[in-house]
Amino acid sequence: MKIDVHVTPLGLLAGDLAGRGVVVVDVLRATTTVVTALANGAKAVIPAATSEEAVRLASNLEKDGVVLAGERRSVKIEGFALGNSPREMTAAAVAGKTIVLATTNGTPALVAAQGGDPVLVGAPANFKALAERARAILAQRGDLVIVCAGREKQFALEDAYTAGRLIKAIRKGIRKLALNDAARASVALIDEFAGWEEALEGSEAARQLAEADLGEDVAFAARVDRFGVVPVYADRRIT
Repeated sequence: MKIDVHVTPLGLLAGDLAGRGVVVVDVLRATTTVVTALANGAKAVIPAATSEEAVRLASNLEKDGVVLAGERRSVKIEGFALGNSPREMTAAAVAGKTIVLATTNGTPALVAAQGGDPVLVGAPANFKALAERARAILAQRGDLVIVCAGREKQFALEDAYTAGRLIKAIRKGIRKLALNDAARASVALIDEFAGWEEALEGSEAARQLAEADLGEDVAFAARVDRFGVVPVYADRRIT
């Protein structure tokens, strides 16, 4: 059995993930936002690599049921109904709607993960349910890939920490498990922090969000097991 971690989606080619179980993680904030939206009744989330693509995708859908959401430099994109804050994804805002989402790091990572089967969307917010599903895939396939969104094409502490915690949760009872170097480093990172809050709050992304008066999003993202949903990305839609 083997688990590979990619600390960013850079370098992933279309065929690299074909037929492999994949977990995509962007804790601050895209995957937390997706999990929250679907848990609160959104019909689907469509990730877009850019804001321009989001507008184009939304234009092809029925306008009454579509909500444009996204951020650039942490702030809501001008003209979009919602930003990328999980706290915005209330039932009143998203229930029954299709959310077209464009973010700096998370949605490009999701788009890059196309070809995985299945592609799961993970965060601390759905951690227990995610770990159970990921463990089942590993047991069935003998192979799992964790793709971290990273931050501005570089390593992101909060995503790698989450990857390490996920590996630790699903490896219990498995005698022989090969890890690539990034997976080993992610597991080693666990011991550097007392828990989720310390790891997330100590990240560069958290500091950037605090500067944008979005520090409450970090506290929201650090709360584990808020939801029991494990979103799946297939055919350009997360459901």
